[in-house]
Amino acid sequence: MPAARQPEAEDGARWGRVGDDGTVYVRTADGERAVGQMPDVTPAEALDFFVRRFADLVFEVELLERRIGAGTLGTEESSASLKQVRSTIHDAHAVGDLAGLEARLEALTGVVGQQRERRRRERARRQAAAKTDKERIAAEAETLADGSDWRNGANRLRQLLDEWKALPRLDKADDDALWRRFSTARTTYTRRRKAHFAELNEQRDSARVVKERLAAEAESLAESTEWGATAGRYRELMRQWKAAGPAPKGVDDELWKRFRTAQDSFFGARDRTNAEIDREFAANAETKEALLAEAEALLPVTDLRAAKESFRSIAERWDAAGKVPRERVRDLENRMRAVEQAIRGLEDDQWHRSNPEARARAAATVAQLQTSIADLEARRDRALAAGDEAKATEHAAAAETRRSWLTEAQRALEEFGG
Repeated sequence: MPAARQPEAEDGARWGRVGDDGTVYVRTADGERAVGQMPDVTPAEALDFFVRRFADLVFEVELLERRIGAGTLGTEESSASLKQVRSTIHDAHAVGDLAGLEARLEALTGVVGQQRERRRRERARRQAAAKTDKERIAAEAETLADGSDWRNGANRLRQLLDEWKALPRLDKADDDALWRRFSTARTTYTRRRKAHFAELNEQRDSARVVKERLAAEAESLAESTEWGATAGRYRELMRQWKAAGPAPKGVDDELWKRFRTAQDSFFGARDRTNAEIDREFAANAETKEALLAEAEALLPVTDLRAAKESFRSIAERWDAAGKVPRERVRDLENRMRAVEQAIRGLEDDQWHRSNPEARARAAATVAQLQTSIADLEARRDRALAAGDEAKATEHAAAAETRRSWLTEAQRALEEFGG
């Protein structure tokens, strides 16, 4: 017998025998069991045939071990394969360690049980995670349904729906309840969004009507030369335009173009006219600059009468000089007003000094304070004579206070020349 066949021959001799009539037996824990009969071949050939059958069974078990160990089979498929192979081995017409193969299958049954438990725990974990995710999705959808983010909300709800579809189903009760929350939120959002845009479209249609009227009026004013009144009307039209809100996009742009073109036409014509006027008024500004130099030379005033007469002459020539460019008006007028106020202030001051009523009031105040001081000093002297130091000190302090008031009152009286 060739060397390569020696192990199979040894296994055959260990686990089986061939009877005189060619019947082949396999040895098991329960005794011998006939597996077949081959009377027309030698005993060695008959035994070798059934040993090869056992080798085929070993190959099946090893393949199943590798597949189950690698986790490529589902637990149900693994159990079915184990059951099928086990039934094949139990009554197999083969010679070899059949009990050993069955023990290996039993060990695989334990592995499959462990895999089933791991997968059960993993499925439970995935179900819990999926429930958490679906609760989050439903809650976010409800928040969106209560909000007014019409630009991004619809896109976000579509993203949430894609996330939902990618998650595994839960048990029917939980999955249905969460889906109802999510679906209701989507429906609520969609209904509110449609109502919003329907209202917005209505508002835009109303704005279109208003802006068409405003654009038409702006165009009718474009050639007006009533610069002040028309400029004011354009400002009012612009206020109404902003208050009207947006019209439909394409229409809004076209109406604004009409409105802006008319407005630019009017203000452009006004600016060109004003520029021409400003050029004509430039000579007037030079005249007023010379008059200002003459007026400012009056300050500081030393002779009020002469200053008033000179300023009156300057003011008459100032008015006769006419208008100046608009950008010069404020500066020139402010400088002229400063000279006028300086002269008027000095005039008011002199009038105040010569006012007999004011002088009389000042003199009366001085006299009253002098009388009060003399009375307090007399009271002080009487208190000292009576030995009342506290009362004398009180009267002396009151007299001293009034002397300070008297100093101020006398200074005011001196301003009247008294």
